[in-house]
Amino acid sequence: MSIQLKINDLREQLREHNYNYYVLDSPTISDYEFDIKLKELQALEEAHPEFFDSNSPTLRVGGEVTKNFNTIVHKHRMYSLDNSYSLEDLKDWEARVKKMVDGEIEYVCELKYDGASINLTYQNGSLLKAVTRGDGMQGDEVTANIKTINSVPLQLKGSYPEEFEIRGEIILPFDGFNKMNEERIANGEEPYKNPRNTASGSLKLQDSAEVAKRPLDCLLYGLVGGDFDYKTHLESLEKARQMGFKVPKEVKLCKTIDDVFAFINHWDTARHELPYETDGIVVKVNNLHHQDELGFTSKAPRWAMAYKFKAEQVSTVLNTISYQVGRTGAITPVANLEPVELAGTIVKRASLHNADQIEKLDIREGDTVFVEKGGEIIPKIIAVDLFQRPNNSQPTVYITHCPECNTLLQREAGEAKHFCPNYNGCNPQIIGRIQHYISRKAMDIEGLGGETVALLVNAGLIHNYADLYDLTKDQILPLDRMAEKSADNLIAGIQASKQIPFERVLFALGIRFVGETVAKTLAKHYKSIDALAFASVLDLEQVNEIGIRIAESVVDFFSNPENQKVIERLKQYGLQLEISAEKLANQTEKLKGHNIVVSGVFYKVSRTELKKLIEDNGGKVSSSISSKTSYIIAGDNMGPSKKDKADKLNIEMITEDDFLTSLE
Repeated sequence: MSIQLKINDLREQLREHNYNYYVLDSPTISDYEFDIKLKELQALEEAHPEFFDSNSPTLRVGGEVTKNFNTIVHKHRMYSLDNSYSLEDLKDWEARVKKMVDGEIEYVCELKYDGASINLTYQNGSLLKAVTRGDGMQGDEVTANIKTINSVPLQLKGSYPEEFEIRGEIILPFDGFNKMNEERIANGEEPYKNPRNTASGSLKLQDSAEVAKRPLDCLLYGLVGGDFDYKTHLESLEKARQMGFKVPKEVKLCKTIDDVFAFINHWDTARHELPYETDGIVVKVNNLHHQDELGFTSKAPRWAMAYKFKAEQVSTVLNTISYQVGRTGAITPVANLEPVELAGTIVKRASLHNADQIEKLDIREGDTVFVEKGGEIIPKIIAVDLFQRPNNSQPTVYITHCPECNTLLQREAGEAKHFCPNYNGCNPQIIGRIQHYISRKAMDIEGLGGETVALLVNAGLIHNYADLYDLTKDQILPLDRMAEKSADNLIAGIQASKQIPFERVLFALGIRFVGETVAKTLAKHYKSIDALAFASVLDLEQVNEIGIRIAESVVDFFSNPENQKVIERLKQYGLQLEISAEKLANQTEKLKGHNIVVSGVFYKVSRTELKKLIEDNGGKVSSSISSKTSYIIAGDNMGPSKKDKADKLNIEMITEDDFLTSLE
């Protein structure tokens, strides 16, 4: 046998043994025999570097050092999931699903693993790259670190598409976590707080050899893209198993929502016997055609819902109440607690939301309070132990003046929060607005973080986001931890932000109530900052999905003389304050005023492309049929109930070809 064939044979043997051990949990050789084969392969590879393979089993031990993790835009967005906390929530979700799709609906239930989300891309059967979830739109490439995880296949088995993505969760099982902590304690080091945070932190270690020492695992739950022929989510999971991925066996097909409830009730107790952390159940519509019909909201798929197990509660003492000022001037009261462990982390602070919440629960300094993690993330006070209240306790008097600039606070009718009206003179508001401006979903200015913004404001170098474009290298070099290269990167990042498209600039401006989706809607409708600035409240209310609250906020923003000056400066610096000519060339008003429903399976263009064509031509995509529906683009397998409803309402149905022809 030639050297190359010997190397390839050893690699294949080791991959198979690795799969048997880490994925099937059914080893066929001893650890000693595995190590002997691995050392033999290492020796051959070192003697013959011409046969290097970036996905060789010998590279599982790591060794690659990553100083900076590249930011990668996800080809397919990684959405978050909507959460439910009761069986009633799930019934409401089921009712919404049944309203939007026809036929029998089956569900797939999976455990919700508590770790760090990962997106793996495979090309020609080999791992190409691994990217963290990040903000869902883009994440950090951590390929070198992921390659050290034994349950992640570096080379796939069987048949597979030329390129596809698969998503899952990087977890740290309890046994491995406990062993790590035993070693740390023995070495006189602080133990890690919980498996989830330790798993997440491991992915960003610079030395992959250190990651290789950690007993991380990877549980996969979703194939994305690729030329697959399966028709259900359950079939896709089976296909993933055949290719060599570790898909947990606890997945179950449920014919009814009652079956889903039974699955939830079982695992609410049985989860404590699992070898890893889980904080709930994910319920998905099984039929992929149904998933396609249901689509997505701006944040989450309509075809999936996460059921969260009841949050852990603890009691502790509320020492003091302090107040924070947000970028919009909103005041948030914060409970400063006696430190207590909750769901694996030490909690020292909890949100009190607003004055009404403090009054409703009669929360006072010195109280013993019950704390839980809302949605397992943000600690909140849910009740006061009145039996332990001190005799000298005094009711909480909410502050009347801003804790930062001492301006008299305002509270508008119908508003839950108090606000500081000192828009241009209150430092936390100024810092908060600029931090929002530079954030990933807004201007995404590389080299500039929230701490640096605070340093720049406190040093008097900037007072608003337009001032960023006047910064010089000489001005920022004296700042703490600012080296030559960091200063160069910051200035380059600010200049690069001038190419960010109009809708993201509009979102970055931080207009109250104008989030990502509203910014896109306004940018698309008005097409330039000037047209939007001249719009009246009445004009704005005529735009789809823009209500009185948003309309008044937009008009207030553009009426402010200081904001007008800032926008004029942004124009002079060359920012994108209108939709580009290239993008406008692909947009028309042909479908203006039309509400269109897309239903069925299509062949010439995808459902997503159809929806984009509707929006690019001024129309609105509706998810359900009503008297306001202009017409339906009907593909194959359109449900009978939708056809019946269209007939009853006398709504026209056209084919994919008819629609595409009408746009020509």
